[in-house]
Amino acid sequence: MTRFNTQLVHGLPVQDNNTGAVNPPIYNSTTYAFEKVDAMPRYDYARSGNPTREFLEQQIAQLEEGVRGFAFASGLAAIHAVLSIFKPGDRIVVGDNIYGGSYSQFHEFFTRWGLSFTAVNTQDLTALTEAVQGDPENGIEPAKAVYFETITNPLLKVNDVRGIAAVAHRFGALAIVDNTFVTPYLQKPLQLGADVVIHSATKYLAGHSDVNAGLVVVSSEDVANRIYFAQNRLGGVLPPAECDAVRRGIQTLALRMDRQQENALAVARYLLVHPLVKRVNYPGLPGAGDQRLAAKGLKGAGGVLSFEVVPGVDPADVLNNLHVFRLAVSLGAVESLAELPCRMTHFELPREERLKVGITDELVRLSIGIEDEADLIEDLGQAFDIAFERYVARHADADVFSQLTSGVLA
Repeated sequence: MTRFNTQLVHGLPVQDNNTGAVNPPIYNSTTYAFEKVDAMPRYDYARSGNPTREFLEQQIAQLEEGVRGFAFASGLAAIHAVLSIFKPGDRIVVGDNIYGGSYSQFHEFFTRWGLSFTAVNTQDLTALTEAVQGDPENGIEPAKAVYFETITNPLLKVNDVRGIAAVAHRFGALAIVDNTFVTPYLQKPLQLGADVVIHSATKYLAGHSDVNAGLVVVSSEDVANRIYFAQNRLGGVLPPAECDAVRRGIQTLALRMDRQQENALAVARYLLVHPLVKRVNYPGLPGAGDQRLAAKGLKGAGGVLSFEVVPGVDPADVLNNLHVFRLAVSLGAVESLAELPCRMTHFELPREERLKVGITDELVRLSIGIEDEADLIEDLGQAFDIAFERYVARHADADVFSQLTSGVLA
């Protein structure tokens, strides 16, 4: 039995060739020859199965300690395949703080196909229990699944996978976890009771902003068969070259995440004491209250954080003047990225819904890369300086310094 870091490098061999190649081959063939008409070959058509994809699917199943893995053309394609196993009339409880693309897919696509969604604060297990059990006497049947993120995007709230899965199972529902922010390096949700784990492998697993990919791992053969049907019939599979790109990224996952977490903690500490910052969201900070990591089965906080600038400071003045950070959506790559959720990753959410869960117009999200932490902090510092100069120019007649020290810039 190999350990996790060795599994990252080697995976599980598919036993598809005898050349002695150290790296698994990339099979670009879309079709495979039958030995005879009544043969049942292992591979027949690439949508149904491909050796390069199989290597990646077996590897992610090994890393998450599940029974089967599936590779899709994007994270949203993976989510689509998972939700397609439900039928019209089924109700799914969803965390109230999720990625904007997921929110849009649920409410603008799957509702048209008869699924219904109930949003709830998944950190509140009492509220979650009420949402999952429904109200059968009034025609609200128990939910069929609970969908949530391990660490929420972009507010970095830590969910208790074990507790949420227990609530779901009490009412016969599946626990579906988006584990993108932490990967199996920092948490294995299936070992905590989850039934399905989803990754936008575009992020930390691939790690280089060069491939779109989604991965799914399940804990039972029954769910696996249903998801394979969706994968094969909907056809949103990950092509061979992209499968290999994700495999290469996975090999250095632990090394990258260790550096990203070190940098994220340094940046979070810097932001915590900056006068233009109202609040920092990063569960790796000391004294993070109910976001204690080990108690919720996490070995780290990941490399994403968010912060709010104080009222009156325009977050665009910060974001538009960064040089090391790139102004871009996505996360989990070797380079550091910065974005404004209300205009970028979460624009699909109506403003009232965003504000209800705490995604304000002043909220900035950072994805921390593997650069030198001093360069990242200096880059933020010079951008804050420009933002403050522009604030002063807009409020030349105001008592800026008293407002600044009181934390209220109007």
